[in-house]
Amino acid sequence: MTAENILIIRHGALGDLVQSTGPLKAIRERHGEAKITLLTTPPFAIFMRGCPWIDEVWQDQRPRWFEIPDWLHLRRRLREGHFTWVYDLQTSSRSARYLHAFPRRDRPNWSGISAAASHPHGNPDRDHLHTLDRQAEQLREAGIAAVPAPDLSWVRADISRFEMFQPYALVVPGGSAHRLAKRWPADYYLELCQRLLAASIQPVLIGGRDEIILNGVLAEQCPGVRDLADQTTIEELAVLARDAKLAVGNDTGPMHVAAIAGCPAIVLFSGESDPDLCAPRGANVVAIREQNLGAVSVDRVWRAAERF
Repeated sequence: MTAENILIIRHGALGDLVQSTGPLKAIRERHGEAKITLLTTPPFAIFMRGCPWIDEVWQDQRPRWFEIPDWLHLRRRLREGHFTWVYDLQTSSRSARYLHAFPRRDRPNWSGISAAASHPHGNPDRDHLHTLDRQAEQLREAGIAAVPAPDLSWVRADISRFEMFQPYALVVPGGSAHRLAKRWPADYYLELCQRLLAASIQPVLIGGRDEIILNGVLAEQCPGVRDLADQTTIEELAVLARDAKLAVGNDTGPMHVAAIAGCPAIVLFSGESDPDLCAPRGANVVAIREQNLGAVSVDRVWRAAERF
């Protein structure tokens, strides 16, 4: 019997990707010994190579419409994969078009939103479902009855170089550079860090390259803060989160990683995103939302932190 070849499409962003780890596990459990390939974007390829439910990771450069040679390369690679099933967890208009890369008479079973899919997720209200509920419903339509919660327990990293010897809290003051309304005011983060230090908890600032200046200013204004902007891999962040007393931050990928890794988390949402659709779930997750994040006082966040 020919072994199954399975393709899963999940590009990102980071928060969306880690919330899809439950579906990845469910697909592995259904298909047993099949070879499972994940098609994702370059920023997440190395991270996802460590996932135990994936055998191979392909990078999707997401060519623009006029980059014809790149589209042809992607089509050839998809066809040569000889996939028996494709689970499109990205469910974007782009990923739905990938179905048409296959010859009409030789298409794999397809779970997704394409009108030509063999197992379409046709719920017209799918965009009003939480990410986890939407993915679980999609997979039920494809014959997978149960989908576990997101899981990052498989992530490993040596964090000894950070020398984290005292109780610490992860603080994530940044986020998308193009959506500044999703950020709690920087001076509020400064006061929060001061309160953490007064409670003998070291604030550890997390962020990427775009947060170097922001985090640097906060660390300069608040001696005792540890600034790890652009110094942690996704793997290191997950392991740091396991031992953190708390994580506080905006609706951005690192907060999803921290929450799924098991860290008590307070995630701040503005009117630009809806926690009912995308917030991390769990007994140790608090989502706070206001249309304008400036309306969320430090006292309110601190009271939420005291729950943990």
